[in-house]
Amino acid sequence: MGEIKIKRAPDNGHLEDLGVSGWAIWSKEASEFPWTYDAQETCYFLEGEVIVTPDGGEPVRMGTGDLVTFPDGMSCTWKILKDVRKHYRFG
Repeated sequence: MGEIKIKRAPDNGHLEDLGVSGWAIWSKEASEFPWTYDAQETCYFLEGEVIVTPDGGEPVRMGTGDLVTFPDGMSCTWKILKDVRKHYRFG
């Protein structure tokens, strides 16, 4: 299984190439919950701050302006510190 990949403050050209503005949007208030990825997810944080801790791994902090890829099959715990709004795409 892979690891969480974060690209901090990607330029607008890169986001346009990926078509991020056309991806669905997911929002969630501050909370904590377990999650398992059934497919790779790429997301771009419009707002928020999160700590994602893979099962058996180290916590990873991410938030506003970050382009993040979560690997297929990863189980983790999401701890949302500041309400999240993000574009996302599976596959």
